[in-house]
Amino acid sequence: MAHGTKDSKKPAKQPDRPAKLPAQPEPPAPPAGAGTSVAVRGKRGAQLTAEQLRSLLDIIPASDSVELKVTVPESSHRSTVAALQMDPLDAQIRQVFFFDTPDLALDRAGVVVRSRRMQGKGGDAVVKLRPVVPQDLPADLRHSPAFVVEVDAMPGGFVCSGTLKNRVNPDEVRAVAAGRSPLRKLFTKQQRALMAEHGPEGLGLDDLRVLGPIFVLKLPFFPAALKQRLVAEMWLYPDGSRILELSTKCLPSEIGSVLADTQRFLDERGIDRSGDQQAKTKRALTFFAKELKAASAGQAEAAPGD
Repeated sequence: MAHGTKDSKKPAKQPDRPAKLPAQPEPPAPPAGAGTSVAVRGKRGAQLTAEQLRSLLDIIPASDSVELKVTVPESSHRSTVAALQMDPLDAQIRQVFFFDTPDLALDRAGVVVRSRRMQGKGGDAVVKLRPVVPQDLPADLRHSPAFVVEVDAMPGGFVCSGTLKNRVNPDEVRAVAAGRSPLRKLFTKQQRALMAEHGPEGLGLDDLRVLGPIFVLKLPFFPAALKQRLVAEMWLYPDGSRILELSTKCLPSEIGSVLADTQRFLDERGIDRSGDQQAKTKRALTFFAKELKAASAGQAEAAPGD
């Protein structure tokens, strides 16, 4: 699907308000003093409250694209692959590496530093800010052709993020992950400055550790009955667990129709959308940070006494 992406140009200016989302039951009013948020985490089977919906509609016009996501329960992975007639042999293999401290200092600051190797497509390096308020971003950053603001919307939650991406050689990613090359070689001056500005004070690239890799299978496909590209991503974690996520991208002005069409398509095929809408990145960071801490504790115990 061509629309919804931004490699070199931002989409044309959108209407003052995007198309309305399909009608939802009016929930109880939020507690007094509840404020607007750009990061509302979804829960299993949840729906957006009225306050969250208003926040989402305020943010969407200032974004470049919207990605609608749903996590399929692990017990329904096989039936979903069959129902959507997905061929795993058509999937692209990816390796995803994250970079953070063992106590996830960048993650706590709302910064994600990541690099990927993609079969047949090269590699990339990303510095992502999450969450962001699009209207509060500096003009030079907001208008950079390498910077994208996107809203991820899932059942019961959404988050607005800003991503600064750089294309890199996949062999360089491998060299960095193996410790044969410094991490700074993957990131541009602009990316390093963005991390320094929003990360913890004094934390540099040389202080980060490799968290990964995670193996990912990515399968874009175009169901004839939907007339919209879907993307299936299977994240395979070292402990044997996995996450299957279905997503589709659209322009901010298209969210109402795309959301309704996609939900109807999935429901007609019996796709279970009640999975825990957990963040793939957060799960990966937590897993590898725990490994790093365990390794450090083991080394400390093995070290000879004074």
